[in-house]
Amino acid sequence: MQILVDHGDEVILPVPYWVSFKDIIQYAGGKVVFLETSEAENFRITADAIEKSITPRTKAIILNSPSNPAGSVVSAEDLERIVHLAHDRGIYLLLDECYVYLNYEGKPVSAGSFTWAKEHMVVLGSLSKTYAMTGWRAGFALGPKQIIAAMSKLQSQSTSNTASMVQQASIAALTASQDCVTDMRADYIKLRDRVLAGFKTIPGLTCTVPQGAFYVYPNVGAFIGKGGIQSASDLAAKLLTEAHVVTVPGEAFGTSEHIRLSYAVSADVIDKGVARIREYLAKL
Repeated sequence: MQILVDHGDEVILPVPYWVSFKDIIQYAGGKVVFLETSEAENFRITADAIEKSITPRTKAIILNSPSNPAGSVVSAEDLERIVHLAHDRGIYLLLDECYVYLNYEGKPVSAGSFTWAKEHMVVLGSLSKTYAMTGWRAGFALGPKQIIAAMSKLQSQSTSNTASMVQQASIAALTASQDCVTDMRADYIKLRDRVLAGFKTIPGLTCTVPQGAFYVYPNVGAFIGKGGIQSASDLAAKLLTEAHVVTVPGEAFGTSEHIRLSYAVSADVIDKGVARIREYLAKL
């Protein structure tokens, strides 16, 4: 973002978004153009909606698919249309594909496959999610040579390099058998279905069906205004201190009636967590 965005440039950001994106755009001097999505449509991002948000000041579009926090996926058809829209107008697409291999909707599609638009595209990836290396801080970027060179120059003066043992682990992860990724994806689908089934036992709680990643983003609007709960942040705090369940309030992601939970845990932990949430919400 610091390489591409100047003061006054607009960056289209679909809502809900990963918590850092809004602040990173503003830190670079850009103006955030929020693209609201519909919960009734599973927070789907469409090419039509993107096109309506484009102005002469649009410099970049951020796409995160599958997404954090809602697990929504941009369809292959919409993705190709969005790539066309951006490329034809000289707008940069910044593609957060951290969860691309944890797509439950069939074969994963990377925007990097549209090589005819590569001069207006930066594909950003991470080993954290695909290979359970969160905290090791290993990732990658694929883009035009001049952009990558500028990114490398900036990054080398701020964080230096990834630890050598993490580099070796990354090579091993990328070059070895990918059966572990296939197995993990299958496990996550089972865990997703387990937590969603648990949510159905909680009156007033609704939740979209994640199409990827490993989060659920339930709507808790029915409980706001009850028992002294004035916001999703209030509810998240109470769930932590009274029910001992860790959640992240939706305000961090740009919505006001949701909380995010990760199901990258054991089935037993999911069952205990859902039971505690159900018990606490029943008190409200």
